[in-house]
Amino acid sequence: MRLLMLGGTEFVGRAITEDALTRGWDVTVFHRGRHEPPGGVRSLHGDRTAEDGLKALEDGEWDAVLDTWSGAPSAVRDTARLLSRAGRYVYISSRSVYRFPTSVGVDEGADVVDGSPDAGDVDYPAAKRGGELAALDVFGDRALLVRAGLILGPYENIGRLPWWLKRIAQGGEVLAPGPRDTGLQYIDVRDLAIWTLDAIEQGLSGPYNLVSPPAHTTMDELLQACVQVTGSDAALVWTPPETILEAGIQPWTDLPIWLPPGEDHDTLHGANVSKALSTGLRCRPVQETVADTWAWLQSIGGQAPQRPDRPAVGLAPGKEAEVLRG
Repeated sequence: MRLLMLGGTEFVGRAITEDALTRGWDVTVFHRGRHEPPGGVRSLHGDRTAEDGLKALEDGEWDAVLDTWSGAPSAVRDTARLLSRAGRYVYISSRSVYRFPTSVGVDEGADVVDGSPDAGDVDYPAAKRGGELAALDVFGDRALLVRAGLILGPYENIGRLPWWLKRIAQGGEVLAPGPRDTGLQYIDVRDLAIWTLDAIEQGLSGPYNLVSPPAHTTMDELLQACVQVTGSDAALVWTPPETILEAGIQPWTDLPIWLPPGEDHDTLHGANVSKALSTGLRCRPVQETVADTWAWLQSIGGQAPQRPDRPAVGLAPGKEAEVLRG
């Protein structure tokens, strides 16, 4: 299988590239040259936002193109048009394309936000929807839309799970947001990679929610796994969501991954994934995701990379201490 990976050097793109290589696929990685791609790929350089930035892609034949772009949809449009000769186009989209809020159990037929393949810089939901439309406009039923949810695992460059691991590794009392049995729905980046490449082999098309089943794990199981793999003496201090919110602590950003019960939680952690499960999606246990992310962090010196277009996450130590003091 000849795969053109647009990106392929960080997080999702890297995990997919590495899995494709283990399958013996012929992988070409198109990137800006800021990070080294995995060994064993053919490397092409270019910047999709620059004039003539796609010149390196004017020649070449590929069975599938895989695109993780989350910026201006017009970049997906231009790339898809240039690569219309390829067999398939896989766009890593997001469940953010659904209109907020969504109720528990919604599937791929839920209403989506407005978007345009010709749009420039727009907000994240509109960017991903515009990217979907750009892929569909050119490839039609040869386009696969992977609507991922929360993504965790090795190579994470957003900082969510790395922040929890580093904070718990420091030890002491740790503010743990309740309820402790809050269900979490996420996808390990390697499980996303496996399903996506399997889907290419199966010739799947159209949209798929790609995330674990609801309540695949809980906040308690996630944080306990962090304690276990780090060997920390951390004591989790479970705190009601009301106390956390009254202190001005922001869910999702100050306390990554966590959302209190309500519309936000239902939207993010209540998706129907029966379509993906019926086509082979398998999700590894949270303990494995946490352990492998910690091992990766240790292997790179403990400092996770940070995407420049995303804000850093995590709770300030002073604010945590204030709430713990009561």
